[in-house]
Amino acid sequence: MERKLRIGVMGARRGETMMRVLATHPDAELTAICDNFEPALERAHKFCKEFGKDIAIYTDFDEFIKTDIDAVVLANFANEHAPFAVKAMKAGKHVMSEVLPCQNPAEAVALIEAVEETGMVYTYAENYCYMSDTFEMWRRFQKGDIGELHFAQCDYIHDCSADWLDLTYGDTEHWRNQMPPTFYCTHSLGPVLMMANSRPVEVTGYETLPMEPFRQVGSATGHTNGIEMIRLENGAIVESIHGGLKRPKNNYYSLYGSLGYLGNLENDDVLCYFEDGTLETAGDRGTKEIYTPEPFVSVELRRSSGMESHGGSDFYATHFFIQKILGKEDGKWAIDVYQAVDMGMCGLLAHRSILNGSVPMKMPDFRKKEDRDLYRNDIACTDKKVAGDKTLPVSSYPAHIYTEEEKAELKRKWEQSLNN
Repeated sequence: MERKLRIGVMGARRGETMMRVLATHPDAELTAICDNFEPALERAHKFCKEFGKDIAIYTDFDEFIKTDIDAVVLANFANEHAPFAVKAMKAGKHVMSEVLPCQNPAEAVALIEAVEETGMVYTYAENYCYMSDTFEMWRRFQKGDIGELHFAQCDYIHDCSADWLDLTYGDTEHWRNQMPPTFYCTHSLGPVLMMANSRPVEVTGYETLPMEPFRQVGSATGHTNGIEMIRLENGAIVESIHGGLKRPKNNYYSLYGSLGYLGNLENDDVLCYFEDGTLETAGDRGTKEIYTPEPFVSVELRRSSGMESHGGSDFYATHFFIQKILGKEDGKWAIDVYQAVDMGMCGLLAHRSILNGSVPMKMPDFRKKEDRDLYRNDIACTDKKVAGDKTLPVSSYPAHIYTEEEKAELKRKWEQSLNN
């Protein structure tokens, strides 16, 4: 029997989900955890005891990747994935990255070229592609049930304001408080791009009005909501919106094809309407199905893992990473580096569109060296530690400047919440 893949997790907070998949997976084992946030490490220690695992704990990433692990799961801050991924692959480790893939075009170029130069496997853990409803829609669209895509709508609405201090550690400089409105776009856009299997070629960005509750908990621009209008290579149009709008959390995806429609409903059921291409079935005369989708990939393994979080999608993202490394059939569902960068770059360029009056922006194809060369040194983003004098405004709306007293009060409230 071949030995199991030895996998380490960077980021013990979000990474706990991946740890639980690895703890029971027949082809892999969790052997190391890295984090520098003490409460997260304490939880990691409890996790190790729960599963009776001998797992090494690190606070330094450079030391972490010197170990004999085969692969790394990156579940650290969302604006820091690309540099850590590049460093890990150059150290000979396969990488699965949580969202998002990069925060500026230069990082996207470096990420892709690290994959090409090292030959290591890189997969993108966009778990919304693997929800029970979106994964089924992906399967049905790829079967050709609704023909060619003409138009799609997608959203990721999640009002996190009540949990914002916990998510940002009460720090006004936390990445969530500095991200542009279109940055966190792949929960909405990712599933549609994977279903459509067509590359984005143009994007236009918009943002909504600021939301005052977010300013009260550290978001200087009031956490405006991002909207992307995207033209795909086949000519189809995609409308994507995401952010903290006031609606109970649920995510909707609609695909309008030449022969019918695919969408999800509030209870995660799938609605499929399709025709046979003749006038006899046109209009309201087609076939309509509404049903609860069942798992169709590695069904028993998913059930035995006990991982039902996010509709089972957290199991699939990690499972497909493992299978991709091993060259097994299920690995075909993994999201590769080019697809990941396509998703992420839509949000990055949509923000530049917003700052320039919502003008359309041409999407580069980073599969091509000539397109990469145009953006190789483009470090512009909203993270001033990375961009320096190329730092972009977070929003087209004016930002609130927090006083030292306001910052201290936010930090105090967060620390108080830890003890409750």
